[in-house]
Formats: sequence, structure tokens, C-alpha cells
Amino acid sequence: MKRKGVGFSLPVTVVMLVIGFIYFSSVFTFIDRWFSLTSSPGIANAAAFTALALMCVYNYYVAVFRDPGRVPLNYMPDVEDPESPVHEIKRKGGDLRYCQKCSHFKPPRAHHCRVCKRCVLRMDHHCIWINNCVGHTNYKVFFVFVVYAVTACVYSLVLLVGSLTVEPQDEEEEMGSYLRTIYVLSAFLLIPLSIALGVLLGWHIYLILQNKTTIEYHEGVRAMWLAEKGGQVYKHPYDIGAFENLTLILGPNILSWLCPTSRHIGSGLRFRTAFDSIPASSETKS
Repeated sequence: MKRKGVGFSLPVTVVMLVIGFIYFSSVFTFIDRWFSLTSSPGIANAAAFTALALMCVYNYYVAVFRDPGRVPLNYMPDVEDPESPVHEIKRKGGDLRYCQKCSHFKPPRAHHCRVCKRCVLRMDHHCIWINNCVGHTNYKVFFVFVVYAVTACVYSLVLLVGSLTVEPQDEEEEMGSYLRTIYVLSAFLLIPLSIALGVLLGWHIYLILQNKTTIEYHEGVRAMWLAEKGGQVYKHPYDIGAFENLTLILGPNILSWLCPTSRHIGSGLRFRTAFDSIPASSETKS
């Protein structure tokens, strides 16, 4: 996979600082106070949280630096291809989608990003927290990062609450002000992060089960309204069933769903649709 250019980003720096703070407070304050890092439960929890943090950091790194998917310069849609029964067209005029800014045709599900200033394959959205688009090649690692981030936040909250049940030692009483600061800052970060990331995770689970992107969801709302107005029923063309949708995004091997693998994703120029078994070609407006 191609890597995107490296440059300083304040939001990415903030995310890394937050990850570092949560890790060190969880391991060296919460786990140490609750179990002691010299005990077997303490070592086990520290090892588990460290592994979780490493998976967070690695998936975040890949989501930030992996190119989300470029449209090939020589891309040309083949309207006579029997293996591509769905061709996306403009709402007005019915022409094949063409990007005036990039000067090339748009493959199915590709959109132009105003921030990246180029078209992105299967674009979901532009995320300031990774300073990158979430698209065809980095969508899975972005999703997996959110899964690990939610798990880490909830785990850290449990450790925080559990460590408060332990009677403070003499040396801890002397460090009371320092510990209070750690606990207040941690609670201030963990509670809203757990809620926000939990909502984000739920949203993307819904999108994956429907095989939609965030952009396609909003386009689908309008398409559904227009279809109902015309007495028709709208069906998202890329929805091929919940389990099949999961395997298209996360991979055919369930054991690798939470691993940053992406060999299964294909070129991003053609996608399976609900009409693949229909020989006659059809069109969807986008």
C-alpha cells in the first residue's frame, strides 16, 4: 500500500499525547494502586493493557499514513462490462460521473475531497484526527483502531474505579495532590472519550452491516425520499447481506477481523452489488 506524505498535524499530536497519558496513568497509577505491578494480577493487567495500547497505536499509525486510495490516471469506466451491472451517474443529465477538478472519471463510490484536493476511492469522510481521508485502503484499520480505542477507554475506566476502592498507603497520602490531578484528568478524558468513541463505533458497525459509507448514507436518505415520492422502493445497490458485507470490509477470515490486514479489499475500482446476478445492466444515481 502507498504511504501518504508526512507533515506536522496538531490533532494527530493531541491524539498521541492523550494515548500516552491514558497508558501511563492506567499502568503506573491505576493498576499499580489496585494490584501492585509486582503481583501476578498486576503484571497480567499491565501486559494486557500494554498489548491493547500497542494495537491502538499501530492501527492509528497505519490509518494516518496509509494513502486512502487514489484513482488511477488512466481509469476509464466500461459501460459495456457485463461484470459491472451498476454504473453511477450524475443526478442532473445522467452522464457518468466526472471530476472537473481532477480531470478524470470517478469510479463507483469515489468522491472528491476538498481537504486532500483529490478524489478518494470509496471515500467515507475526511477525519481531522488522523489528518487523512478515511477511504478504501485505510477504512478497516480506522475501524479497528476505534474498536481498540473504545476497549482501552472502558478498560482504563474500570481500572480507575477499581483503584479507588483501595485504601491509600502512607506514601500515597504524601502524593495526594499529584494523584488527585491524575484521577481528575483521567476521568475528564475517559468519560467523554468512551461515550464519543462508543457512538462512533456503533455508527460504523451500522454502516458496515449495510455496506455503506457515511457519504452514501446521506445520499441514500435523499434517494429513499425520492423513491417513495415516486411510488418506488429504494435499495442500496452495494448491500449484499449483513455477513457478506462484514467479510467485504473486515475480510473472509473471522480471526483476522481485528487485525490490520487488507489483502482482501481489491482495487477499489469495482465492488460487488446486489445486482451482480442480474445480466442486464442498471444504473444508480449519485
